[in-house]
Amino acid sequence: MSDISVVIPTFNRLWALPQAVESCRSAGGNVEIVVVDDGSTDGTWDWLQGQRDIVAIRTDNWGKDWAVETALQAARGDYVRFLDSDDWLCADANECQLALARETGADLVVAGYEDYDDETGARQVNAWDDCDDFIAQQLGEGWSSHYSAFLFRRDLIRGIPHRQDFALRDDRLFILEVAMRQPRLAIYRKPAFVHRRHAGERLQHTAGFRRDLGFWTHISIYRKTLGMLEGRGELTLRRKRAAIRMLWPNVRAFARAYPREAAEVVDWIYRLDPEFVPPVRPALAFAYKVLGFATTERLLRLRTLQQ
Repeated sequence: MSDISVVIPTFNRLWALPQAVESCRSAGGNVEIVVVDDGSTDGTWDWLQGQRDIVAIRTDNWGKDWAVETALQAARGDYVRFLDSDDWLCADANECQLALARETGADLVVAGYEDYDDETGARQVNAWDDCDDFIAQQLGEGWSSHYSAFLFRRDLIRGIPHRQDFALRDDRLFILEVAMRQPRLAIYRKPAFVHRRHAGERLQHTAGFRRDLGFWTHISIYRKTLGMLEGRGELTLRRKRAAIRMLWPNVRAFARAYPREAAEVVDWIYRLDPEFVPPVRPALAFAYKVLGFATTERLLRLRTLQQ
């Protein structure tokens, strides 16, 4: 049994993987590093064979969510964290978050993180924002950080999978399901990991149909989550408005290609909060009211194409 299992799914990221792995190694605490090579063709598997302290697993390119689930079946840590292979942990994050978890009895140790731009070398610290409603925060009230900055008690996340039906945003649904278990929180006040921004494709940065599918997946996650909260009698107006804050930009983006379907979501938003006022300029809000959301978005699209 280990203190912490760090789960790293990877696909053709050998250029970044060694740094991610090295950042997980720790002088304090027993850290198990579980790397799932999801069908890489760039020599990743050969490199993993030379790493004595890694639990290396190979899968057949079924995607990140299946890779993570495979890793969790092998992981033996009391606590678990997730790390993309093109990111890395900050120094001492494992030790300090583990100590905080044990000191407080927390189920979940949250933290902020750093952004790092590969092209410019610029760094930006995104500090943790305190909030007295963790569910509202994760729904969209304020800034909710990133789940790779979090340390999870293994028992807390037992039975919460990375769901393939929501694969483009599976980590968002995962953390919302975690939040609905009302975990006891502790806060690590330093950045816990570094999120690398680079020219290569990341799961959250897509184009074309996959981009639109990503918007729809995000909307679907919120409809699912709010339905669950409503069924439990926990869907407060505050949480509705937090969700709408995140839903609105996704609906507007989705409407560029699918205005009718997006309009149905807008109708649902108004049912959630009849007092909702779209955060747009007055002329556009008036057009929504007079012409309807779908027609207005079609006209906006047409105008853009003619420019």
